[in-house]
Amino acid sequence: MWFTTVSISDDKLAKRLKHEGIRAGEIIAYRAWRVIDPGSFSSGDDRLHSVFMQDYVWYPDEPASGDVRTHGIYSFRQVIRSMIEYGYAPEVDEPLLFGKVKIWGEVVEHDAGYRSQFGKIVSLDYGDPELLEKFRKIYRVSPVLL
Repeated sequence: MWFTTVSISDDKLAKRLKHEGIRAGEIIAYRAWRVIDPGSFSSGDDRLHSVFMQDYVWYPDEPASGDVRTHGIYSFRQVIRSMIEYGYAPEVDEPLLFGKVKIWGEVVEHDAGYRSQFGKIVSLDYGDPELLEKFRKIYRVSPVLL
């Protein structure tokens, strides 16, 4: 018996998914955040930003959110500790911080990780030590190293 497989992009698949009514708890995943450098063209701030969604800000006291059918909150299954492990944004010249995020709501699973409806920073573990200290205080998180 022969089977033919059809390749569908993750975005097209997410748009076609029907909610099956299955609910699960939070998932702990990994991601990177961009730090806006006060010395760059834009003025720096005390918030972490999405690496790709230029204007998306992660606020300390509210969950990040997005529509999984368009962009959602991206995170990885495996820990990432550096730009090399992140592997996606060679054009980013601002510092990145790496850590854990809990995700929930609608979640679409991909080969490398997830796209979720909601996310909240759990820990900031890797990156510039001074920036880690500063943003751990702002987001009220501790390092949770593996």
